[in-house]
Amino acid sequence: MVKHLALVLALSLASAAFVPAIGHAADGGNREAAAPTAAAAVQSEAEAPFEWEKLRAHNAVEDRASLQRGARNFMNYCIGCHSLKFMRYQRMADDLKIPSDALQANLILPGSNNLDYITTPMPPADAQAWFGKVPPDLSLIARSKSPDYLYQLFKTFYADPSRPTGTDNLAYPSLAMPAVLSELEGVKIAVFREQKNANGTVEKVFDKFQTVSPGNMTPEEYDGFVRDTVNFLDYVSEPAQVERRSMGIWIVLFLLLLSSFAWLLKKEYWKDVH
Repeated sequence: MVKHLALVLALSLASAAFVPAIGHAADGGNREAAAPTAAAAVQSEAEAPFEWEKLRAHNAVEDRASLQRGARNFMNYCIGCHSLKFMRYQRMADDLKIPSDALQANLILPGSNNLDYITTPMPPADAQAWFGKVPPDLSLIARSKSPDYLYQLFKTFYADPSRPTGTDNLAYPSLAMPAVLSELEGVKIAVFREQKNANGTVEKVFDKFQTVSPGNMTPEEYDGFVRDTVNFLDYVSEPAQVERRSMGIWIVLFLLLLSSFAWLLKKEYWKDVH
């Protein structure tokens, strides 16, 4: 299984080799300046309960820069296992205003062209053998699960040696997906506490996370990374949603105006009826 996971990560890193940057990537910057902030965040994590169910994505699909960064993130870390079978490279480039030369150089996988759908290079048979199931297509995941759920998923991986992947997840227990973003977020463990129920039984409930190994990003940078990725998946789930919402305002105004004329016409027709 370790060999299999290593191969999966290698696929993701291979795709990252030709996706250098769409938007500005957080590279850690001044590590010495970031260290106290990271240490303070770790200490704060250890002291306060972590209410992960209240996490919200707060994404904005009209933020084009965020969507560009999210596209970069997806092609770096997700395309090795997951596809976007309803999205074409060219449609994505047109919507996000990505120049054709940048699209060809940075986003399109080898062997694909700009008119192809975005598919993963992982063969389904290999995915079935390694994970026990084929990783799902993510074209509609934001519509079926919601952006908030995706944000919570990316934020609640924790180390669990009893699992085949070495990790588990609070939002999706026993998830077959490994924590592919652990190099960015860091490795953390889940702390559970005992709670007595009304019937007298005792169960373990989640209390908080504790970071055991910091990642390449500060907590703030990782939050931004996840929000951009979720934002991109939200866009992919309905590429025309921004245009639909802006058009909807004018349609409602038109219907109100039409209703006013219809009411005046009705009064004119019925003015002599008693």
